[in-house]
Amino acid sequence: MHTSMAETGANRPPAAASRLSRTMIKLRRQKYLFLLMLPGIVYFVIFKYIPIYGVVLAFKEFNPMDGILGSPWAGLKYFERIFVSDSVLQVLYNTLRISFLKIALGFPAPILFALLLNEIMNNKLKRIIQTISYLPHFLSWVVISGLVFQLLSPSYGLYGYIYDLMGWKTEVLLSKPGSFLAIIVTSDIWKEFGYGSIIYLAAIAGISSEMYEAAKIDGAGRFKQIFYITLPSLLPVISIMFVLRLGNVLDAGFDQIFNLYNPVVYGVADIIDTYVYRIGLADFQYSFGTAVGLCQGVVALVLVVSANWIVRKMTDHSIW
Repeated sequence: MHTSMAETGANRPPAAASRLSRTMIKLRRQKYLFLLMLPGIVYFVIFKYIPIYGVVLAFKEFNPMDGILGSPWAGLKYFERIFVSDSVLQVLYNTLRISFLKIALGFPAPILFALLLNEIMNNKLKRIIQTISYLPHFLSWVVISGLVFQLLSPSYGLYGYIYDLMGWKTEVLLSKPGSFLAIIVTSDIWKEFGYGSIIYLAAIAGISSEMYEAAKIDGAGRFKQIFYITLPSLLPVISIMFVLRLGNVLDAGFDQIFNLYNPVVYGVADIIDTYVYRIGLADFQYSFGTAVGLCQGVVALVLVVSANWIVRKMTDHSIW
């Protein structure tokens, strides 16, 4: 026996009915905004959510000839291998080391740059500096890596030219572990600090000018205005960006390191992403590579939730 729509609406709890009606009203009023969101939603569904099915590989003895469904189950075999493998522990250490170096040195860089850029009174000069600083972000790591190789070449690069001019001995810096880490962190900061400052500049632009005028009347100089007005006003944005950055702590930059590293520096440069690529794709160990990647995602989720909770307790600002 079919229930009519009128009966269904009558039997629905009032709270649920009101929520549904409010949702439908909102959809009708903002239908064009939701249409603009549609391409982004489709992108995430196709390239982010549907591929989640592939994590099944981590629990299977995958054979390409049998496919995912036809391959036998392996249980937690590959997860156990992660915790007893010395190579996995090494790449985890390398990943955390590089990520925390980038956070410690690179996270404050766009904030400082935004504060300095905001002090420039000449708008034309400010736009020129902004354009120059944003440009590296739009270059791929293939291009940036080529520039790094050219600059640091002991034979024909700027580094080799200066050292030969001074009579000093040249070395292949990208083959020295200590130098490689410095190059990785420095090149990452140079590429991203300009573009990363956009969010902070937008937040600074939203600060009321009356606060600065009141501070000037009270005799506060530029440094005190930055310290007591600008930075406190930026704290919510800084908190959110810091939480999001911690969520990517296990992503030390695959594109950058893959284009710059070599077997000589694997001991300090091989991170989780490059390891998964070499083991999972190059060596055809699909199941083990998927297990490592799945563990990476779970740890990243825990880090985001934990960082958000800590920041909320300390600053009263958070993502959710």
